[in-house]
Amino acid sequence: MARNNEIESPAINIVRKGTEIKGDVTCSGDIRIDGTLKGSLVSEGKVVVGPTGIIDGQVTCRNADISGTIKAKLVVKELLQLKATANIVSDINTNKLSIEPGATFTGSCNMGTVVKGLKNEDKQPQEAFEEAQTA
Repeated sequence: MARNNEIESPAINIVRKGTEIKGDVTCSGDIRIDGTLKGSLVSEGKVVVGPTGIIDGQVTCRNADISGTIKAKLVVKELLQLKATANIVSDINTNKLSIEPGATFTGSCNMGTVVKGLKNEDKQPQEAFEEAQTA
């Protein structure tokens, strides 16, 4: 039997500084934004917005590490990290939130609940907790 010597590595998409995208972006892997995205972004992986990165549209992802600017709703299914240079003008919905001193945030935040898209998404947080305890 022949062997396939190709190694699969997860793809990382990069929008470099000076690049502007107008439209919606969907990706199954990780993505880093150092340029500008005017539109929504949906990622099954991690979204990294560098210090020069700007997203003007809704972001939905599993994890996010933000050092730049986001101007729209932000939905993170697991961990959202706001670095010191982050500027968020958005409503946030996340499971866990980490904010470094210096980050700015204007909007509302809903955290620690079961975020849509995760297992048991239709259950109230207390019901999901009780089910996890009995499993």
